[in-house]
Amino acid sequence: MRESYGEKVFKVPIDAGFDCPNRDGTVAHGGCTFCTVSGSGDAIVAPDAPIPVQVEKEIEFLHRKWPGVKKYIAYFQNFTNTHDSVDVIRERFEQAVGRPDVVGINIGTRPDCLPTETLDYLEELNQRITVWVELGLQTTYETTSNLINRAHDYQTYLDAVANLRQRGILVCVHLINGLPGETHDMMLENVRRVVTDSDIQGIKLHLLHLMTGTRMQRDFHQGALQLMAFDDYVTIICDQLEIIPKHISIHRLTGDAPRDMLIGPMWSLKKWEVLNAIDDEMTKRNVFQGDKAC
Repeated sequence: MRESYGEKVFKVPIDAGFDCPNRDGTVAHGGCTFCTVSGSGDAIVAPDAPIPVQVEKEIEFLHRKWPGVKKYIAYFQNFTNTHDSVDVIRERFEQAVGRPDVVGINIGTRPDCLPTETLDYLEELNQRITVWVELGLQTTYETTSNLINRAHDYQTYLDAVANLRQRGILVCVHLINGLPGETHDMMLENVRRVVTDSDIQGIKLHLLHLMTGTRMQRDFHQGALQLMAFDDYVTIICDQLEIIPKHISIHRLTGDAPRDMLIGPMWSLKKWEVLNAIDDEMTKRNVFQGDKAC
């Protein structure tokens, strides 16, 4: 961001009121088994307010810690932010990107919700403002994908990335470490596949948070889910960083979860301890991102 804009830039999360195709019956029901009722928007300050008001309130909230920041990225975060007609998508996005201090837009969505008319609008929008599309993939394994009710396959993701890149749109992929049944080698292979199979510019690596009110909570109580230990998470993140090429930007190494909704791992609440442990392990190994990239 500093290279692009010359200064620190805020990412402002927005709840635009979209739904998901695997919640409303378009492709499935119930949503992903790890997803809360807010669709990963649990930390948004005023999710029920009009979009321009949400932007103002988020900026006010963030300025308590960083008062000098003057540029922002509108982050359409929770649920599937291209799951509607292009007219509805345009009307909601334009409420945020019309501000002169908004220099970019990040759009969280699914690979199966990018029809041609939506892609055409995003291409046009990308001529006016920097557009990142964040694709929730979570895993490259079909067995895991079916287990967590993603309701799309890996090829759909590959096709979506190709369509976005043909239009010059930046792509960030989301992966979750700690999904049910996935081993260390499988988590490493998830990263290896996306960086070799698809033309991505960014990646988000998440820890699986087990949250109250999710379908995955039942699996945990039935003994079908083992939460990751702190040391195991640090190890897999460092192993993944070593194989991610240096030109791919790291958008996240862990995530946040509201304390009152989190079942575990509870160590994830100490985010800076996690990030510092990752730094320490990389230093101990004397390695950098991409040192083992193909």
